Amino acid sequence: MQAALTLLEALCLQGLKQLVLCPGSRSGPLATAAGVLASQAKLQLVTAIDERSAAFLALGMATAHGRAVAVVTTSGTAVANLLPAAVEADRSCQPLLLLTADRPARLKNCGANQTVNQESFLLSACRWFGSGAGAGVHAQSNDALNALAVQAWQQAQGAGTEPPGPVHLNMPFEEPLHTTLEQQQQLVSGACSTVACPEHSAEIGPAPHLDPERPGVVIAGPWRGLTPSLEAYQQALHRWLNLSGWPLLADPLAALASECPNRIEHWELQLDRLNLPDDAQLLRLGPMPASRRLEAWLQQHQGPQLLITEGDSRPLDPLQTARQWSGGMAAWIAKQPVLDQQSKPSVGTNDLSRWLETHLPLSGAVNEPALAYWLPQLLPERLPVMLAASSPVRDWLTWGGPVSGRHRCFSFRGASGIDGTLSLAMGLATNLGPLALVTGDLALLHDSNGWLHASSAAEAPPLLVLLIDNGGGGIFQQLPIATRAFESLFAMPQQVDPLALAAAHGVPGRQVACLDDLEEALAWGLSQQRPVLLRLCTDRERDAALRQQLRAAAQNERTELGTR
Repeated sequence: MQAALTLLEALCLQGLKQLVLCPGSRSGPLATAAGVLASQAKLQLVTAIDERSAAFLALGMATAHGRAVAVVTTSGTAVANLLPAAVEADRSCQPLLLLTADRPARLKNCGANQTVNQESFLLSACRWFGSGAGAGVHAQSNDALNALAVQAWQQAQGAGTEPPGPVHLNMPFEEPLHTTLEQQQQLVSGACSTVACPEHSAEIGPAPHLDPERPGVVIAGPWRGLTPSLEAYQQALHRWLNLSGWPLLADPLAALASECPNRIEHWELQLDRLNLPDDAQLLRLGPMPASRRLEAWLQQHQGPQLLITEGDSRPLDPLQTARQWSGGMAAWIAKQPVLDQQSKPSVGTNDLSRWLETHLPLSGAVNEPALAYWLPQLLPERLPVMLAASSPVRDWLTWGGPVSGRHRCFSFRGASGIDGTLSLAMGLATNLGPLALVTGDLALLHDSNGWLHASSAAEAPPLLVLLIDNGGGGIFQQLPIATRAFESLFAMPQQVDPLALAAAHGVPGRQVACLDDLEEALAWGLSQQRPVLLRLCTDRERDAALRQQLRAAAQNERTELGTR
C-alpha cells in the first residue's frame, strides 16, 4: 500500500480531487490508499461496479470542471472496458486518468490467473502510457513514483502541443496486496513529497490574419476546450463579432454566452439565403457541426477559410478546405493587428421562431421537432443540458430557436457514439448540479448500468432524464435506406419497459402522454432533486416525414439574410 499511497498523494498534490473506484483484489492497494485519502478529505471517492460505465462517469465529471478524474480498476478484462471512454476522451480533448492494477512481470505469459496484455489495450487512444516497475511498484522509490504522477497529470491536462486527453498508468502489484489497520496507520503518518510540474509552452506558429473590414461569417462548432478557459474564449469571440459585424452560425454545443451577438437563428434551414460574396472570409471554430447541409455549403464556398481549434493540432477539417491554427480563439485575437474598437452594427437574424411555433404547437401528440423547439423554453434558464449524440443534438441545432442559447449544452461527439450516454450525464450532474439529459431509447438502454449511479439517494446526482422513446434507432429513419427488413437490421426495437428498468434501480419516473402535459411533468421531475425519468413516446416514421415537410415549407418563409 505504501507505493499506492505515495502515487495517489502525489497526484492529489498535482490537482487530482476525484477518483472513481471499481472493485477488485489486485487493485486493493490503490483502493485502500484512496479510502485513506478520502477519510482525510484529500480526495472525493466515488464507487462503481461496472468499469465501462465508471470510465464514462469520470469523463463526465472531468468535462464539467476541466480537471482530470481518476478511474481505478483491477487487472484483466476490467482494463478493456475502459477503451470506449478513452476513445471519447481522446477525441473530445478532455483529461482522464486511467489507473489499472496488474500482476508483476513474473506472473505474465505463464498461464497465471487474470493476466492479459493490458498494457496495449488503451495505447491507440491515450496521450501517454506509464508503467510501474515490472517487479512491482513496491520496488520503486518515492521520487520515481512522484515523477510518474507528475508526468501522468501533465500529459492528461495537456502538455506542449498535445491537447488534454486520457492517460493510462499500469501499476504492477506484488503480493501481499492487503495491509492491516495498524500498518495503514503507520503508512499514513509518513509524509509525501512531490516534484514540481514543469512549465511547457507550445510552439504553434504565427496566427493567420482575417480582415474584419471585409465580409465574412463565423461558424462556431462544438467547443472542445477545458472549462477554466471558456470565459476567455467567449470574450474573444464576442469581441471579434462586435468588431467585424459578421453573422454567427452557432452549433448548440458551441458553449457561447447567452448575450453573444450576431447569432443567426435557425440558420440550418436558411443557408442558401446567406448573402455572401464569393470571396467572403470564413472563421470556423472547432470541429464541424452535425449538419450535412453546412458541409455541402462549405464545399461550394470559394473564399478563404480559417479553422481555429482550442489546442488540438490534429487535422479537424474533413472537407480539407480550411487552414488550421490550434492556438485557440483567445490567443488568436490577441495576435491580430490593432483592431478598430468601434462595434459594427449587428446583422439581422431572420428568426423563424414564430413560424415554427405555429407549426409545432405545444399540444397534441409528442413529436421530436416540437420537443427540440419547446424544451429550451420550458426548462429553467441556464439549466445545463446534455444531448445524446444522435437525433437530439441534430434536432436542437435545427429546431432549437433563440432561447436554446440560455442553456449550456453538452454532447460527447468526439467519436459520435451513443456509448456511455447515461453515465456521462451522471458525471456532469455530479459536478455541475441539476442537469437535463435528452436521449433516445437505444442510447439509454445501451448504458443502462448508468442507473447504478443513482442507487444511493444520498449521493445520487440531480439528473432529469428525458427519454424520447421512438421504438428503436430513430435516426436511421431519416436516412435513405432501402430494405424490406429495416426494423430488424437498423431500427432494432427492444422489448424493455424503461420505466420499470429505472424503477428497479430506485429511480422514479412518469409517462408523458402529450405535449400539453410537458410543462407540468418537467416541474415534477426537477423538483425531485435526484435522478428521475420522463418517458415521451414518439412515432419515428411520422417525425421523419414532419422534418422533411417543415424543411420544405420553410423555403417560403425566409427572407435574404443580411451580412457585412
